[in-house]
Amino acid sequence: MKIALMDSGIGLLPAAAAVHRLRPDADLVLSSDPGSMPWGPRTPEDVTQRALACVRAAAAHRPDALIVACNTASVHALSALRAELEPGLPVIGTVPAIKPAAAGGGPVAIWATPATTGSPYQRRLISDFADGVTVTEVACPGLAEAVQRADSAAIDAAVADAAARTPRDIRALVLGCTHYELVADRIRAAVQPADAPPIALHASAGAVAAQALRRIGATPTPSGEAGQAASSALSDLPQGRLTVLLSGHEAAMPEAALAYAEGRLLAAEPLARG
Repeated sequence: MKIALMDSGIGLLPAAAAVHRLRPDADLVLSSDPGSMPWGPRTPEDVTQRALACVRAAAAHRPDALIVACNTASVHALSALRAELEPGLPVIGTVPAIKPAAAGGGPVAIWATPATTGSPYQRRLISDFADGVTVTEVACPGLAEAVQRADSAAIDAAVADAAARTPRDIRALVLGCTHYELVADRIRAAVQPADAPPIALHASAGAVAAQALRRIGATPTPSGEAGQAASSALSDLPQGRLTVLLSGHEAAMPEAALAYAEGRLLAAEPLARG
């Protein structure tokens, strides 16, 4: 079993780590084009062409499913990617977790890139899944780029700026960019008032990983006692292999990825061996 993931940069790490936790025997192909970041300010046509280049490089490794682990690519390029690859290769897009966040009744905030914030795509999701719920869209300029560089000071500055523009009474926060999931703990600490109940953070990686496995008929590891038994059984299987593609060429895991737990998990032996 082989799962490919694509993103502009290391925003694919949370979904890749989620797949690995659910099925440690799965081979992973990570395809990105970090030199072209950020994708948000690019035209939809440009994003589509860059996304197609990433998925074609991944598809050459004959995966069983492909995760578009990028909100911007899912907005602008998902239909083109599916038109080229399906039905032979299932393509799973990434949608901000607005629906589960709104199910709690709100108020809700959505952190996203400046290009996504206020976009017709995001407004449509809010209309479809958060009707009657107070939703605040918060643009986060520079945060994805700072995460990509693992620039701690720049991350803190961008998070603090976005937190200052986030209402204090929110009950849920949607992370509308896959890069943000890599610093979810820092985001939670910045928005959580000391005198309020815990704010629920909603990300997409876990749901996207599970959906990819369902699309190919692979059973994710369940939770509870059954999950412990399944995990024990899976541990007896050969561990999956990792292939990293940067601009279509095989490479080592980017150094910045190792600043995050998800990157270190995927770079660890025996997954990275072979």
